[in-house]
Amino acid sequence: MQKTKYLLGLDIGSSSIKASLIDSETGDSAGSALSPKTELSISSIKPEWAEQDPDTWWDHVVLATGELLRKTGINPDNIAAIGISYQMHGLVAVDKDQRALRPSIIWCDSRAADIGNRAFNALGAEICLSRFLNSPGNFTASKLKWVNENEPEVYDKIHKIMLPGDYISMKLTGEINTTYTGLSEGIFWDYQENAPAKLLLDHYGIDIDLLPDAHESFSEFGRVTKIASERIGLKEGTPVTYKAGDQPNNAFSLNVLNPGEVAATAGTSGVIYGITGSPCYDEKSRVNTFIHVNHVPQNPRYGVLLCVNGTGILYRWIRQNLIRDDNISYDDMNHMALNTPIGSDGITVLPFGNGAERILENRNPGGQILGLNFNRHTTGHLLRAAQEGIVNSLNYGFEVMKQMGIKHDIVKAGRANMFLSPLFRESFVNTTGAVLELYDTDGSQGAARAAGVASGIYTGLKEAFDGLNILETIEPNSQKRNMYINSYQNWKEKLITELTKS
Repeated sequence: MQKTKYLLGLDIGSSSIKASLIDSETGDSAGSALSPKTELSISSIKPEWAEQDPDTWWDHVVLATGELLRKTGINPDNIAAIGISYQMHGLVAVDKDQRALRPSIIWCDSRAADIGNRAFNALGAEICLSRFLNSPGNFTASKLKWVNENEPEVYDKIHKIMLPGDYISMKLTGEINTTYTGLSEGIFWDYQENAPAKLLLDHYGIDIDLLPDAHESFSEFGRVTKIASERIGLKEGTPVTYKAGDQPNNAFSLNVLNPGEVAATAGTSGVIYGITGSPCYDEKSRVNTFIHVNHVPQNPRYGVLLCVNGTGILYRWIRQNLIRDDNISYDDMNHMALNTPIGSDGITVLPFGNGAERILENRNPGGQILGLNFNRHTTGHLLRAAQEGIVNSLNYGFEVMKQMGIKHDIVKAGRANMFLSPLFRESFVNTTGAVLELYDTDGSQGAARAAGVASGIYTGLKEAFDGLNILETIEPNSQKRNMYINSYQNWKEKLITELTKS
């Protein structure tokens, strides 16, 4: 009797590590586990810094995977392949013994923004946008330049640099490698040369040999070693067959693969990710273009990414610092917000308190609460204003994407994080005008399905998504839409006023 084959997906987030198993025959989830149970901490020892220890991610991969195997009772021998999704843009540097030389400078760290801006001005907008499709900005290449300038003793010891998912892949397999989409997300890719961005690296004085070898996202990146097997409980020799950043992977998880399709997520940060068949860019790099996971030269696919840093982290901050009651859940907060009027009775929240914001041209105005009235406003008003502020920020970036030809008639998202909130969903569809489709999936499940495609368990993409089910479709309401549009215009005016002060 043939044994059922399972696929393991790992999602390396900045808040937690999630592990999921997919039954390859049915496409259904066989179970999942999360570690830690409380959110991972982010070290910010200086303003605009954000770091995490890569070995902490590995520790929680071990814990989450171990719990998953115990909960499901699935024999590790029946796991056919592993896929990895990870927080984008982080810098991990290792020595020749594959030891991390310093904490990872993660995605929301803003220290390298000026370095990237100077490179953009020095090389020129035409060169940067035509060859990299982005300003070097605050991306991984600029973070590496920061290490080169400020920690030369660390830089001199670097054997290879990698992204967070590459590090976990290395811990599993002992192999150091990356993906083409990973190089593009770090601004390490030259689209004109179709090769690593030597022009930028030469400008930064960085040795191109520090980059790992790159492969397509659907590839074999190595196999679980004996050492890793003993630590994590997986079978030695199990292949790692997929890697992608969390937002390209989120799009894959939702079967967003072709031009005109759009995915969204609203976890720690909020993201809209639209697919195009041709390389395009925003002249101000307010949104960013990367190679999508299913890109091949004969059938090009690019992802245009809009990111707002302060999304779920804003809601968490309110809960921890203003609610301060463990008996009040996020669901309770969502219902408190729903009982207040559209526009929050004049309160405006600018959710920009988690580093420099790309949609604001790498400015960092900080999080702000405007128009608060002590005699009129309640906690519910503030909670609604926070959710509306997040949606308004996404819509502000959406306007840039529209100018680039990215349509958003339908947006797909997993029913998770901020999309669990009825108010957030209502505000999203009526502010943007998009129809929202919610699915029962997440990044770890998507990575598992992708691993099945790359390993040949699935004959193609269609089979991989047989178990993907739509849960709900939400459409704009004509009466509420006008009210949300007016609220957005008021919010936008206040944002512009605040930006002119900085």
